[in-house]
Amino acid sequence: MSEGYADDAEVAAAAARAGADVVRQMYGRPLARIDKGGGDFATEADVAAEERILGVIRAARPGDAVLGEEGGRRGAADAARQWLVDPLCGTLNYAVGTMLVAVNVALRGGPAAVADPFGGEVFVTDGATARLRRGGSDGDAPLTPTAASGLVDVNLDPPFLHAPGFHPAALLAHPAFVSRFRPRVGSTSLALAWVAAGKRAGYVTDGPDLTGSVHFAAGIALCRAAGCVVTGIDGAPLGETVGGLVAAADRETHQALMAAVRG
Repeated sequence: MSEGYADDAEVAAAAARAGADVVRQMYGRPLARIDKGGGDFATEADVAAEERILGVIRAARPGDAVLGEEGGRRGAADAARQWLVDPLCGTLNYAVGTMLVAVNVALRGGPAAVADPFGGEVFVTDGATARLRRGGSDGDAPLTPTAASGLVDVNLDPPFLHAPGFHPAALLAHPAFVSRFRPRVGSTSLALAWVAAGKRAGYVTDGPDLTGSVHFAAGIALCRAAGCVVTGIDGAPLGETVGGLVAAADRETHQALMAAVRG
């Protein structure tokens, strides 16, 4: 029998919060690392958080499939629905004692949630609205994007698929970019939730088409529902882009970011 959640957004929020609880509880412990090659790795906390998230999804939606960052594909191959799970985005930060991480849970093409384990915040969307939750669902507040801060996170983690034509690091020295924005070098997709919440004006990363990425799907869903402008680095809609991601609080900010990217 499945757990009784009101809707898929509540499943996403509960799963993200459950993963965040594990991440927070295991913080500061000596953790074994699982090598993924190319300098990438997971920790015991990544694996444990993913298992906790899977437990919530399996109990609530037993017929759904899951694609997890650590465990890969699970569930029926012909399942009509698939959840995308990144149990600890910012593993290197976490492993060295930096509390800048996120837990991402998204139903492909549907509701999603991003949890900040140390900020105590869960950003959740039902696909139409985007909300911030600090306690129970009764305390939800709408996410309102704004470019007022001028802060833009630039992801400098590889792959840099479009270099040398475009390299995120080049933005940091671009006159039009630094004259208008205040760059922050990000290493977790929590920054996408911050764009939706008005804590950042924008976010830029290279990479492939990120529509179905376990790292970015939840943040993209939040930004879209909050009314942000979200495209690839070529300005094309996600799914039709050469890749990468530019998320902005509003159209004017997006145009300014695109001018710098193209420059």
